[in-house]
Amino acid sequence: MKRPSECENMQEIRLEIDRVDRALVLLLVERAGYIDRAAQVKGAFGLPARIDDRVEQVVQNVRRFAEIEGLDPTLAESLWRQVIDWSIAREEVTLGAD
Repeated sequence: MKRPSECENMQEIRLEIDRVDRALVLLLVERAGYIDRAAQVKGAFGLPARIDDRVEQVVQNVRRFAEIEGLDPTLAESLWRQVIDWSIAREEVTLGAD
C-alpha cells in the first residue's frame, strides 16, 4: 500500500485505486450481510423495510463522518441514499414491499 503522495506514475496510482475499490466492494458485501440480518429481525417483529427516521439518521451520520474526514458531505449523502435505497429493496425481497 502506498500513500497517494508516494505514487510516482499512473500505473502505481491505478493499482492503489483498484486496491481501494476492492476494499470498498468487500465493505459493501459486509454491509449487505447486516442488511440481510436486519430483514430477518424486522420480519420477526413485524417492522417494515423502510423506517424513515432511521434512513435520515444514517444520512446525517454519513454527512457528519464525511465532513470530519474531508469528503464533500453532499456527495456522501448522494451515494448513501443510493446504498440505502438498494438496501431497502434487498430487505423487501425478504419482507415484501410496504
